[in-house]
Amino acid sequence: MNEVYKFLNSLNIKNTESLIIGVSYGPDSMFLLNLIKTLYKENKIICAHVHHNHRKESDEEARRLEEYCNKNNIVFEFMKIENYTNDKFTEEEARYKRYNFFKSLIEKYKSKYLFTAHHGDDLSETILMRLVRGSNLNGYKGISLIRKRDNYSIIRPLLFLTKEQIEKACDEKNIPYAVDNSNLSDKYTRNRFRNNIVKYLKKENKDVHKKFLQFSKELEGYDNYVNDVVENIYKSVENDDKLDIVMLNKEHPLIRRKVIELYLFNNYNDDVKLVTNNIVESILAMIDSNKPNISISMPLSKTLVKSYNRIYFDKEYDYNNYHYELKETIILPSGIISQVKEIDNSSNYMTKLDSSEIALPIIVRNRKDGDKIEVLGSGTKKIKDIFIDSKVEKHERNIYPIVTDSEDNILWLPGLKKSKYDKSKSGKYDIILKYDRKENENAE
Repeated sequence: MNEVYKFLNSLNIKNTESLIIGVSYGPDSMFLLNLIKTLYKENKIICAHVHHNHRKESDEEARRLEEYCNKNNIVFEFMKIENYTNDKFTEEEARYKRYNFFKSLIEKYKSKYLFTAHHGDDLSETILMRLVRGSNLNGYKGISLIRKRDNYSIIRPLLFLTKEQIEKACDEKNIPYAVDNSNLSDKYTRNRFRNNIVKYLKKENKDVHKKFLQFSKELEGYDNYVNDVVENIYKSVENDDKLDIVMLNKEHPLIRRKVIELYLFNNYNDDVKLVTNNIVESILAMIDSNKPNISISMPLSKTLVKSYNRIYFDKEYDYNNYHYELKETIILPSGIISQVKEIDNSSNYMTKLDSSEIALPIIVRNRKDGDKIEVLGSGTKKIKDIFIDSKVEKHERNIYPIVTDSEDNILWLPGLKKSKYDKSKSGKYDIILKYDRKENENAE
């Protein structure tokens, strides 16, 4: 315990700080909760409990934990996961929702510290599992004593202790807790490592968890150095949460890989379990593919898209149909279309029309299957083909504005093509339209 106390003292936590502890009501987290409330008597202690809706005992455990908190002047915060994707419980989705809940409490109590009860055996198991499964430098180091987030730190003071030491201390101090019987079954991968491999290593060295901790700290030092380099490069290849493939491919293969890892960490809240070596390899293959448009399925039902020279997560854009009558100005997802009085450029962002040649009113809508435009001086072309030739990204195509007359003749594809109805500057026209795109939305 001396190492635990020394580590906690080094944090220099002020007595005005609110401290949040993730508590499951198992022996590890209950020991941690008791430890924190004992050492930090003047601080506001918040017990953050998540009901995973996976075990029948969870209701009773939540009730007993709340009762314990009320007796010990600890704030009890509770969240129940009501449903899972496809109605199927998974550890990764549960963890993702759990940490989102913790983050909300960090903001609610303006806290800088989230304590979790990971112990030395957890560290040993995690490193071994990732070595067998395959990971990256950040993953191979396992669980850190301190993990920095944007505005708070995750603190794991129990990494110096084994589970056996923790359970023994709980029994000696009469700290209540419940045992999850699923932790005893070899049905789960972690349990097989715990009950077989780590148990065997302890016979060789009862303090083997400390050797794993030393190994973890060594890797963390190297990883931090590389990350400092990658952070600077990341700024030049990432924009608007998209990665520039051309810029990325100029970098050393190691840096290219680390940039992708950082991008994934940023999109998965630093959840190293979701950033596996296989996923990174799939993304690298996607980048190197000759296909201009391709997508791959990612953890937590996300989709990563390659569209020409960029890769990004599909943000589930709003593809709802729209159909507006143009009077003066229409504000659209991609920009603004306005009827103006003067011509300020001759690009495809402006068109000049003769009202006597078209059926009024003018309509602005999104595309429909089979849309074609009689391009000025080039004959008839499919809108779909123009989008492909102009490298309009897939997520934009369904919401891209198309200007027609009331008989659905396409008059203009703003920013891309003018139709046969467009007039020259010296010609006869009485309608001038202009398209102003939103920033950062031009196609490559």
